[in-house]
Amino acid sequence: MRSHPFRTLTLRTLGLVAGVLLLLVTLTGSIKWGLTQVGWQTLLNAFQTPEPTQVELVILNTRLPRALIALCVGASLAMAGALMQALTRNPLASPGIFGINAGAAFAVVAAAAFFSVASFQAYTWVAFAGAAISGLIVYGLGSAGRTGLTPLKLTLAGAAMTAFFSTLTQGVLVTDETTLEEVLFWLSGSIVGRSLQSLTTVLPFFIAAWALTFALSRPVTTLLMGENVARGLGQRTGWVKFLSALCVMLLAGGAVAVAGPIGMVGLVVPHIARFLVGNDYRWLLPYCALLGGSFLLLADIGARYLIMPGGPVAELLAGTAARVLSDEVPVGIITALIGVPFFITIARRSVSE
Repeated sequence: MRSHPFRTLTLRTLGLVAGVLLLLVTLTGSIKWGLTQVGWQTLLNAFQTPEPTQVELVILNTRLPRALIALCVGASLAMAGALMQALTRNPLASPGIFGINAGAAFAVVAAAAFFSVASFQAYTWVAFAGAAISGLIVYGLGSAGRTGLTPLKLTLAGAAMTAFFSTLTQGVLVTDETTLEEVLFWLSGSIVGRSLQSLTTVLPFFIAAWALTFALSRPVTTLLMGENVARGLGQRTGWVKFLSALCVMLLAGGAVAVAGPIGMVGLVVPHIARFLVGNDYRWLLPYCALLGGSFLLLADIGARYLIMPGGPVAELLAGTAARVLSDEVPVGIITALIGVPFFITIARRSVSE
């Protein structure tokens, strides 16, 4: 049995306090740091003055919504990833394997190509619908047969639907360059240009999923002991699996609807939380929420500075490449750069074990 740094109740509680402080620091940094220089006094005045200046409007209308979206999306993806890894008993599982990202992406591309949908608000609802439909199909396929829902069948169904929707998406984009230009930035995963309205659209789903996920923490921990053990303890495992899958659809679907298919958060963060507190989901899920929000906030801050005008990388990419990427890199690219080495490490460890 592996030892974990936070083994006692006191250490785990202190870890949660540290996680809250880290989240507050990254949230404040996300609001303060960027292309437009913001002083501490200006930051405070933005929330107090009835007649904000132009810089203060940038804080209220651009950076604050962006920071809150990153927090909610990061926390939701991390919690969804933790549930996916418990449901499939696969350390490499993440919301992408459930077909949710692919289903949402196809729905947005199809809406833009065939129905001329072009607004972020419309993308939010279309992506949510696509994610939900894809998740229901995967759950239905994974539950078919006499054996019911099993980790292997769920994983295979998710992989099959991911490949199916990804192929359809690529087919539409190849035949419609206009649609490609409209949705490319969204498909790479980005929270640039999102408003608080896009967050409030899915916030009720987030809140319901967060509450249900925390309520499932004890049953999910019991389920990890094995199907027979859980049933022997009186657990209705079918309901636990169904409600857990529903939470994954709401959490990941809402995240994709708001920010596009941002990868690797649901893979990386649960493993960091598991290293700290082990497999007790009563502690693992709160840690995932705090660390997931901080992780995406930090990645978004890095995305702003990587090719900021006047910076060394921007000069290196001077010309067409810099214009294509706008003034910053989509945050989904940053999370992928961080997550790929992590993915390789976990895969090698799983094979060796």
